[in-house]
Amino acid sequence: MKLDKRIENLNVYSEEEIVTPAELKDKFPLSERAVSVVMNGQKTIGRILSGEDRRKLIIVGPCSIHNPSEALDYAEKLKKLSEEVKEKLFLVMRVYFEKPRTTVGWQGLVNDPYLDNSCIIDDGLAIARELLLHIAEIGLPAAGEALDLITPQYVQDLFSWTAIGARTTESQTHRKMASGFSSAVGFKNGTTGNINVAINAIKSAGHPNNFISINPEGHSAIVRTKGNRNTHIVLRGGAGKINYDKVSIERCEKMLKSAGLPEKIMIDCSHENSGKDPENQKEVIEDIKAQIQGGNKSIFGLMIESNINGGNQEITKDLNNLKYGVSITDSCLSFTDTEKSIKSLFDGLR
Repeated sequence: MKLDKRIENLNVYSEEEIVTPAELKDKFPLSERAVSVVMNGQKTIGRILSGEDRRKLIIVGPCSIHNPSEALDYAEKLKKLSEEVKEKLFLVMRVYFEKPRTTVGWQGLVNDPYLDNSCIIDDGLAIARELLLHIAEIGLPAAGEALDLITPQYVQDLFSWTAIGARTTESQTHRKMASGFSSAVGFKNGTTGNINVAINAIKSAGHPNNFISINPEGHSAIVRTKGNRNTHIVLRGGAGKINYDKVSIERCEKMLKSAGLPEKIMIDCSHENSGKDPENQKEVIEDIKAQIQGGNKSIFGLMIESNINGGNQEITKDLNNLKYGVSITDSCLSFTDTEKSIKSLFDGLR
């Protein structure tokens, strides 16, 4: 087909074909161990949401993944901790490969795996899938954020829980996509703190949907979904205000009940709820522990931004100068402090 270059693709200078989802999955297939870990994660989270499993769900890990070997080091540490607290807590590793940017900046491992703006997405997808397989082999279920509308075709089969972020919760296409996910999906409140957008998203994703995407062979296709019932709200604060306090939780419970939805709430301990200071996540966890001890029944889970070492750093021209296990996006709590907070929560739960 010949394009009319006078009017079409005027701002596009290149188009490159990439590996299809089927080809990538053939190159990095799931082992029986990986299948078992992912399925167990999906089923366990479903039981936690339904109340059959009374443990709390903890989504914990780096703000973003930029170094696969460091991510595996973190995974090993988290697996050990998960075994120690599994009686009361179900730990899922946060493995985020894509980052939404307010203006410009590094967009994540899938988009720019070599941190140099070369944007070799083929390699990014392969690195991401291989890493998820290794984490599953360790025995840890994984959590990710669905930001791009095509990327999930390549890696979504390895996630037990998925987030739709504050910037995309209001997106109709993301709601439709989430309706077809096998994993549970958490919709964050809007960046302004608006809870209604997340409630509307939960309703939308719970119903059958139809949308255009690609199939495993990379061809355009109409995707028809059954609807995803394992969805819930994630409170992350907004507009400089927290929303994990008792009053905010009670207000959210009433809104969910009024909408005919289960009163199931996850608290994001980071972002506005921490004032964007990773150390404040410890205070949020302690506050939530106190609320649960006081009889709260709606808070079923927490999200914690954590890395091997605390804080964050800028990307350097010489990547050898990057500090080990330190985030290159949002500041994170160190693993040492994360472990203390999770064990404190574990000790405080009946």
